[in-house]
Amino acid sequence: MIPIVLDPSYCRLSVCGNGPMSLRRLRALREGGADAALLFSDDPDAATIAEAGAALCRRMPTGDDLARLHALWIVDVPDVVRAGLVAAARAARVLVNVEDRLPDCDFHSVAQVRRGDLLLTVSTGGQAAGLSSVLRRHLEVEFGADWAARLSEIAVLRERWRAEGMSMPETARRIADHVEARGWLTTARGRPPE
Repeated sequence: MIPIVLDPSYCRLSVCGNGPMSLRRLRALREGGADAALLFSDDPDAATIAEAGAALCRRMPTGDDLARLHALWIVDVPDVVRAGLVAAARAARVLVNVEDRLPDCDFHSVAQVRRGDLLLTVSTGGQAAGLSSVLRRHLEVEFGADWAARLSEIAVLRERWRAEGMSMPETARRIADHVEARGWLTTARGRPPE
């Protein structure tokens, strides 16, 4: 697997499915800044209709829809529909992820913890989503809400140091020193990491 972080302002993303899992995936995309992400659903429930709003397309995606996408998440779709969507998406050169179906995945979604612009992720390459969830919950405890402000503090320092002409290696060293001096990586239980 090759980990990357996508800027949703440069790619068109969509979810296709029915039920709470498709809505959860749409929420995750929106949390990542993909405000223009669409949700294709031919049988949306009331919660999906209310929350998806204008992003909801009450049908499965057509070939023209797929041609405009870069990545598609498929969730809670009958097998016969799923197989056709995967084939059509791949023919249109759209990256596909089908929830809990490894052979139908061109990429895997990661378990994530967001603290402002700080994004911590865990992936098992689709092998053990339950383990990813356990590790995500651990990261949520170890990296609390205060990390959003910490990132902002470091960003200001980094910008100042780079404006002064400091090299990237020296900037990285100063950031590491700053983190250590503040004791930010002391675990939630008060012990330094092993």
